[in-house]
Amino acid sequence: MTENRMNNVALITGASAGIGLELTKRLLSEGWQVLALIRSAFPTDDARIQDALRLRQLRTYKADLSDFTDLQASLDQIKKHEGHIDLLFNNAGVSFGELSYSQQGREMHFEVNSVVPYIILMELKELLGKGSFKTVINTSSNALLYLKQFDHRTLASPAGFKKLIGPYAASKLALSLWTQEIAPSMQADGITIRSVCPGGNKTTMTKNAGMPKFMIPIRNLFFSHPSEGASRLYEAAIGRSRQSTGVFLNKGKITPLKFSSQGAELLSTLELIYTQEFAAKS
Repeated sequence: MTENRMNNVALITGASAGIGLELTKRLLSEGWQVLALIRSAFPTDDARIQDALRLRQLRTYKADLSDFTDLQASLDQIKKHEGHIDLLFNNAGVSFGELSYSQQGREMHFEVNSVVPYIILMELKELLGKGSFKTVINTSSNALLYLKQFDHRTLASPAGFKKLIGPYAASKLALSLWTQEIAPSMQADGITIRSVCPGGNKTTMTKNAGMPKFMIPIRNLFFSHPSEGASRLYEAAIGRSRQSTGVFLNKGKITPLKFSSQGAELLSTLELIYTQEFAAKS
């Protein structure tokens, strides 16, 4: 697509490293304005990034996404200073080697990977409605395909832990399920939404404690540069699937989700968290 991008605005969470950084650089190179909702600073040795920051083509909003007070303050700043958003990439995610809990008391994978993207969508829906693309891409994972069982009621406080195919995979399935469930109501507002697996990429997250030891050699040999994951997110946003909504894309193909019968109750849980814990404090 070759039209002028200068008035197009994308918001990317987790934009300062890994897939998010590569996606940021690609969009900047095509003339997009990028809003980065990040916890850590951008690399200081990247001239393209530093030029974009100086020219305010790239604008940063800092927040610890797991802290609702911090997140709310940053989202308020975005709503105050930005006029519209065309693309929302809920890209930030976590993967840990053990159970940990947010300040709100929920297990961290569920909080950051499932709950927070919903909150960001709800808070920024009005700005998305003012954009031209009106598209949301939620970064999921094909780890969800390997889950043998799933109970949305245990996500906030799991009984046990397994690396990759435990709370991490469950949180990504929850993300894709609510994406699928919310799509019709979003479509009524002119917004399309999809969840996407970016594939295996050589990022900090795929070599940390959340990765099973047997996967590390596989990661080192076969995982892609994070620019490949960024390309999958980019294509999911404005490529051949741009008319599809609610779908989960794996390797660029629409892939059915297991446990879809739990989608409605899961979405209701997220709505309660948002209205009772987040929006009520605004």
